[in-house]
Amino acid sequence: MKPFSPYIAQHCTGSILVILFLLSTPVLADAFQTALVTAALERTQHSVRYDGSYHSIPYPGGDVPPNTGVCTDLVIRSYRALDLDLQQLVHEDIAKHFSEYPSHRIWGLTRPDPNIDHRRVPILQTFFSRHGIALPVTQNAADYQAGDLVTWRLPGNLPHIGIVSNQLDQGSRTPLIVHNIGAGPVVEDILFHYQITGHYRYWPDR
Repeated sequence: MKPFSPYIAQHCTGSILVILFLLSTPVLADAFQTALVTAALERTQHSVRYDGSYHSIPYPGGDVPPNTGVCTDLVIRSYRALDLDLQQLVHEDIAKHFSEYPSHRIWGLTRPDPNIDHRRVPILQTFFSRHGIALPVTQNAADYQAGDLVTWRLPGNLPHIGIVSNQLDQGSRTPLIVHNIGAGPVVEDILFHYQITGHYRYWPDR
């Protein structure tokens, strides 16, 4: 991302450049968040059978069969539509900082696995905490902006993740969530239906 022209970069002082960058960053972030929501909503047009089974996939840019997937695959595919490959980004980070991730604690792994790491909610939570913004978990709907990522704990102690949309429930005025909880990608009012375990904001070059 290049928020200012080469002329400005050549002729402005360092302090002015810093000010310009700080002013432009929210605009760039908002544009990315809007594009992410558009990509996520587009996923609801696809028929996807819920299937979290392990697959050996190419790296980078690998994906499970397009007619299958789980909640994390919706997030991965939405970011990939914006040329952001979470498979590669997660693998590069976990390969360098394996002990920072819960791979060993939860699954007993001793090394990264680019086939599955990015498809696991706790791994994505760690990645977004490390490279994005970890935001407060609240019960205030206004705190959840379009393009934010939310994680939940479902009944049965199952982790879940979705993307906050730019649509509101007509009754509660709560942001609708784009997610796949079992019936394929949908957009619906589930933000406060389950225990929220994380709230994140992630865009490139932040």
